[in-house]
Amino acid sequence: MPSRARALARGALLAAALASPGADAQDQISAAEKLLFQTDHVRNVAPPATLLYQFRKSGSAEPAFDDTVAIRIRTADGVKRASVAFFTNERKIEFPEVTRPEGNPLLLYFLERDIRQMERLTGGKPGYFRKAIRLALARAARVAQVQIAHGGKSVPASEITIAPYVDDPLKDRIGKYVGKTYVFTLSPDIPGWIYSIRTTVASPAGGVKDPPLIEEQLRFVRVTR
Repeated sequence: MPSRARALARGALLAAALASPGADAQDQISAAEKLLFQTDHVRNVAPPATLLYQFRKSGSAEPAFDDTVAIRIRTADGVKRASVAFFTNERKIEFPEVTRPEGNPLLLYFLERDIRQMERLTGGKPGYFRKAIRLALARAARVAQVQIAHGGKSVPASEITIAPYVDDPLKDRIGKYVGKTYVFTLSPDIPGWIYSIRTTVASPAGGVKDPPLIEEQLRFVRVTR
């Protein structure tokens, strides 16, 4: 495994710190944390199964691309395991297999890649971005009840929105990416619960019609056996 891939794999494990309930000891567990990190997302996935997702990157800052992500749920030695094929060909990222998953590991895989991208774009440290996301989920997340289209019908979902950097004391260090927002949409009607994850950095020009600087979205497509 190339050194960068190994670093990403280790980073995925470090990102598990995001799952720690509450930002610190005195914080109560937020509704967003419960939905993202204390819900058994893969309970409704009977192995063997593969959850397929479509990824799309767009925006004015960098070249756009489409790719795929697949989460494979299997049983080995009586234990449920989850592995990922995150992107394909030259964009493929290596992440470690998760043993006895409860939450959908796609969430941590997505966030770890996002954190590495923010490191590349801003020069910031991964630990800073992880902490900012964790604090936002614990203290400032907005949770809304919405309807999504799935299987030819409308089903209920929870939409979690955070903007982790806008109120951070060090926000000036990440410049034009400070307003980045994260939207997580989850539903028990979706295998693996995660319907979509979207991040957006608005155009610095600030116009309503200006395309975003960067927008990335991962969306559930289907489950295969």
